[in-house]
Amino acid sequence: MQTATSHTYAVGDIHGHFDLLRGVHDLIADDMARHGSGQVVHLGDLVDRGPDSRGVVDYLRQGIADGQDWVVLKSNHDRLFTLFMADPKASDPGLRSDYSWLHPKLGGGATLASYGVANASDRPVAKVHAEALTAVPQAHIDFLIRRPAWHRAGGAIFVHAGVRPGIAIADQAEDDLVWIRKGFLDHDGPFEALIVHGHTAIDTPTHYGNRVNIDSSAAYGGPLSAIVLEGYDVFRLTAKGRVPLRPEGR
Repeated sequence: MQTATSHTYAVGDIHGHFDLLRGVHDLIADDMARHGSGQVVHLGDLVDRGPDSRGVVDYLRQGIADGQDWVVLKSNHDRLFTLFMADPKASDPGLRSDYSWLHPKLGGGATLASYGVANASDRPVAKVHAEALTAVPQAHIDFLIRRPAWHRAGGAIFVHAGVRPGIAIADQAEDDLVWIRKGFLDHDGPFEALIVHGHTAIDTPTHYGNRVNIDSSAAYGGPLSAIVLEGYDVFRLTAKGRVPLRPEGR
């Protein structure tokens, strides 16, 4: 039986794993059947490394167009994709100068493969870019470009990577919201609100008291995770239902 209790779901870094995304959405649907509907926030990294980035982008784009109460946030990998499509020579300020989006460690080649552009990391960039302009729907690029960099709901702030301590969320730089680690992960004090984020791959969703990291390494063979926030309570969604996710040491 549905209740009027307000709650918000969050989904971690997907990285082209459409099958995992559908599985997580099934868990969310089961939870909604028990507890009532709620907004679903996706923390970004829709693309790269996994086998079906195109499927992920199309599914989320179409779901929002059809009226699903879904939020999809901007992330570093999704931004790298759109930058490459605009200019293959463009460099993102958050990326190491010796890397490009097509470097195997970034996984851009897998993204383009899902659109039918084969062996992108092993061929001349100009030729790959020309093929990508034909193969990648402009609607997908426009969708990724238009994503918000942060979202506030249910007493929490949702971002892809994190925030710069001491700066109000409305004044945060996008580069930090999609790339930050140092200065955020090691910050022990309170933030403006509980920060729910991904970006930094770990084994399992972890509550640190001031932040919750739900990037459970889907990009590297791990599972895709989802949580639900209800008031000050955080739960990890599993096949057996909700499992409380409490701050470490408490």
